[in-house]
Amino acid sequence: MKSRLLSATLGGILSLTGLFAGAAFAEETDLSPEQAGRVRAEKVEEAIALIPKDFKFNTPGKLTVASVPGRLPFATYATDTKTPVGGEPDLAQLVADSLGLELQLIPVAWADWPLGLTSGRFDAVIHNVTVTEERKEKFDFSSYRNDLLGFYVPLDSKVTSIAKPEDVAGLKVIVSAGTNQEQILVRWVEANKAKGLADTEIQYYDDEAVLDTALLSGRADAYLGPNATSAYKAAHQKNTRLVGTFSGGWPETAEIAVATKKDSGLAEAITAALNAQIKNGNYARTLERWNLTAEAITESRTNPPGLPKQ
Repeated sequence: MKSRLLSATLGGILSLTGLFAGAAFAEETDLSPEQAGRVRAEKVEEAIALIPKDFKFNTPGKLTVASVPGRLPFATYATDTKTPVGGEPDLAQLVADSLGLELQLIPVAWADWPLGLTSGRFDAVIHNVTVTEERKEKFDFSSYRNDLLGFYVPLDSKVTSIAKPEDVAGLKVIVSAGTNQEQILVRWVEANKAKGLADTEIQYYDDEAVLDTALLSGRADAYLGPNATSAYKAAHQKNTRLVGTFSGGWPETAEIAVATKKDSGLAEAITAALNAQIKNGNYARTLERWNLTAEAITESRTNPPGLPKQ
């Protein structure tokens, strides 16, 4: 059962609440362009040795990386309104440091990164890009996070675990329309119906503040969305908790990776750089800084299996 619950008046009022909440986030999070708390790394000679001798960086001496400022913990603009900061820029810094290069971040719109990478506008893309078999035909990848979805409930909720389709039977679940997680949830609901289990009411909200109020007021039981953004939000607002995670490619495993130009040879060097930072602990400290620990991997891989073509 699907329900679209929208209220322009309530949404307008609660959007103001969301603005105040956003201000509180800014006070608790370092959004300065200097990023004094950012984890830095030493050169990794093994990784540097893997850079092809004929590889030409966009700017000599620099690793030029595309970033998509929009939402934390991935990336947003710093207080100077031009410098991308967040978990993905921090990861880009580790890679650049490992390769003995200065980091140069290029803010782009999400839809523009494939063409920009192909044309050589930047050397790599580091912004929550999921590895897919279709993308692997055009780009190379170096994995650095698991792609996780998360179920979040209010702190006082009686729901303790959502680990399988049967666990959403009889619940009211919020999800964003047109997303991968919506498709997964719909498949879960259909599977439950085939088993004769109670229906799940799927709710949609166009305004995040209205969504939050619906969840915290009890009009909905759970919210399903990208674990990274929900985990960051839960850590700061402290009014929701995680009750289950699963792969963003369910039932397949999905990984987030650095994207580089196909057959450029840079991916192997970046993979070696990432593995060095995983081994020395800098990687873990970087993820912890942005509440991304739940998505940590134990080893970076070049061109791991991607989500199958649709």
